Amino acid sequence: MPYNDKELLARLIQCEAGGEGDNGMYGVASVLVNRRNVPYGEFFRVSNGGNIRAIIEQPGQFTCLKTSVGGAYNPQNIYNMDPQEIHYEIADWALANNTLNAVGNSLFYYNPYNPKCASYFPAGGVGIIYTRINHHCFYAPTQKYSKT
Repeated sequence: MPYNDKELLARLIQCEAGGEGDNGMYGVASVLVNRRNVPYGEFFRVSNGGNIRAIIEQPGQFTCLKTSVGGAYNPQNIYNMDPQEIHYEIADWALANNTLNAVGNSLFYYNPYNPKCASYFPAGGVGIIYTRINHHCFYAPTQKYSKT
């Protein structure tokens, strides 16, 4: 990918949470930082010692990295983003290893398009609901995550 880490992260933040307000964007960025810093499991192995790009580019993690979904063009992708100053500020904040206390050690998030968050996410019970910020539900790792 031709983007440096800051640009890639700013585009991902805008794409994944641009409509979620500042706390929503900080929450999504925090999940990336938590994945980079977790000392065990899948994200530990993928991060290659804390490489944020490896976390972002891990296959199947972010719809915003896909140019097509279900065989159809996905216009909501990082290549179509035009990050603003706030997205770069949050990217810098995250690259400095900061996290939003409100999401704790959450490693997962998603928008359920529903007023209620599922108790566990993703499938298999590796994350348990921690909090909700706007439309996104955030999930902390369970014991099952350590076996991923």
